[in-house]
Amino acid sequence: MSNNTKQSSAKVAKLASETLRDPHASAIAKSLAASTLAQANTGKQTGAEMEEKAGRVLQSDKYSDDTKTLAASVVSQSNKARGE
Repeated sequence: MSNNTKQSSAKVAKLASETLRDPHASAIAKSLAASTLAQANTGKQTGAEMEEKAGRVLQSDKYSDDTKTLAASVVSQSNKARGE
């Protein structure tokens, strides 16, 4: 199984941190933010369930640009072998 060595950037990690502290952020945004932070400066990869959730966010018009940024980060850190 291929490993994806991508990590969350400092800018996206900061957005994730702010999202987790925001009392008005949605549950999906907080879930994506938590996954993004878990992958900042670590070798962790996105799990299949979170990858699917992030993909649905990216395909929907109802989420904010910030939530889509977090979703894109999560998807970019998914396991390469699943995308093949």
